[in-house]
Amino acid sequence: MMVFDNLLNPIFNPLLNLPTLVAVIMLSFLISLIITVVYKYTTDQNLMKQLKGEMKEFQKEIKELKKEPEKAMQVQKKTMQTNMKYMMLSMKSTLYSILPIILIFGWMNVNFAYDPILPGQDFTTTVVFEENAGGTIELSVPKGITINGDSKKEIKDSTIKWILNADEGEYLLEYLFDGKKYNKEVLITEENKYKEPIKMIKGNVIRSIEIDNKPKKLLNLFGWKVGWLGTYIMFSILFSILIRKIIKVY
Repeated sequence: MMVFDNLLNPIFNPLLNLPTLVAVIMLSFLISLIITVVYKYTTDQNLMKQLKGEMKEFQKEIKELKKEPEKAMQVQKKTMQTNMKYMMLSMKSTLYSILPIILIFGWMNVNFAYDPILPGQDFTTTVVFEENAGGTIELSVPKGITINGDSKKEIKDSTIKWILNADEGEYLLEYLFDGKKYNKEVLITEENKYKEPIKMIKGNVIRSIEIDNKPKKLLNLFGWKVGWLGTYIMFSILFSILIRKIIKVY
């Protein structure tokens, strides 16, 4: 989280003021442009064009040799060798762009994966236990948050939930179990922001503490609701094809 806050937020935070779909489309274009431009100028385009031409010729030969399987197999081997050479040259260029792309992907996952929790909206927090856990757990909330029901609950299965409602603000929830105190941040806002919903607990009876933000869906394609990653993939494929044609990349 600190990497994204310190490095990328000053650059990309203005995108959070836009509709998330628009922001994802813009980043899809930006990433596709970076990858394509880096690829073009870190590979020998004349050689890549030659290799592509050879593979097309080999495919043509294979179609013509349908009745001569042995000869077709020899041509297929040449095709695979040429394709492997093409892929190896392509992968070298990927090394130049992989780090910034990973950072941008991480920032998108932190900011576009879930809907925010709005002021006055009911939401739940969940504690996930190891199997066969027992005892009681109590939730303590600061001023500004109300609990719908009992704050203390008996552990009867592997999950315990509370329904909460809160005013706008940033809060720290406290969970008291077996003499220990655990906490989880929650952000209540009308802005397109949220705290990481899942906090993993290692080496403890408690496995995780969760704020149940709803996954953000950007597109509805005939009933198939698509999140940020699926939306990014679709638009990045489209932009990559267009950019490669415009700047003539092989």
